Amino acid sequence: MTSDQYIQPRNGAQPYRVCIVGASGKLGQYMIEHALDRGYEVVGVCRERSVGKLDRFADRIRIVPGQTNDPEVIARAVDGCDGVLTVLVPWGMRHYSSGTAQAVLDHARPDARLIFSCGWHITRDGQDQYTRTFRAMVKIFGWAGRAVRMVDVDDQVEACRRIFASDTRWTVVRGSDLEEGPSQGLPIWREHVGDPALADNLTRRIDFALFMVNALTDDDLIQQAPAIVGCHTPAALARTTSR
Repeated sequence: MTSDQYIQPRNGAQPYRVCIVGASGKLGQYMIEHALDRGYEVVGVCRERSVGKLDRFADRIRIVPGQTNDPEVIARAVDGCDGVLTVLVPWGMRHYSSGTAQAVLDHARPDARLIFSCGWHITRDGQDQYTRTFRAMVKIFGWAGRAVRMVDVDDQVEACRRIFASDTRWTVVRGSDLEEGPSQGLPIWREHVGDPALADNLTRRIDFALFMVNALTDDDLIQQAPAIVGCHTPAALARTTSR
């Protein structure tokens, strides 16, 4: 499919073109499904060796193969896009997350909605409240990843620092622990980790993707870093039904 051969959105709406950076992963594929369900035109970016993972979408999306931290790849993929959904993965020790984030910030349209995914460990203002267990797990994971030179959590922190300092129309979606399973609906969100509604720390991966895609058209989330959790978790149900 060439860049001029996109499907048309439903109900005669104006085309909305979205780029998904990190499209071949589980979260990325769920985002593709949600975006196509809304009738969006989709451009997917993934490493060349992962293109085959997108075979089931090949006749419905445009695929741009390449490293997601390559500015030229990102510039080509986001050209003309109204929104960009980016999975910030901390792989390797070569600034993959920060390079990806910077490429998107530099090359996306000035008015584009930029939605980034990361974990709860990212904090924007230092007011998040983490349990001792959570802090220990992040510390151990970060140390182990650096020791084998496979994961650099600090670079994901740097990526988000650059996003937070940007004057673009960004949202950083901070996800809880993830599980597979059918959709339960749009997750709830709170401004800070530690809010009682987030106590169960669990979200369906398909619903994390749903929140990401929904954020494209939710102006209340512009320049926000929502921490999300599944809407059917006990704590979320207790807090939302008591309001």
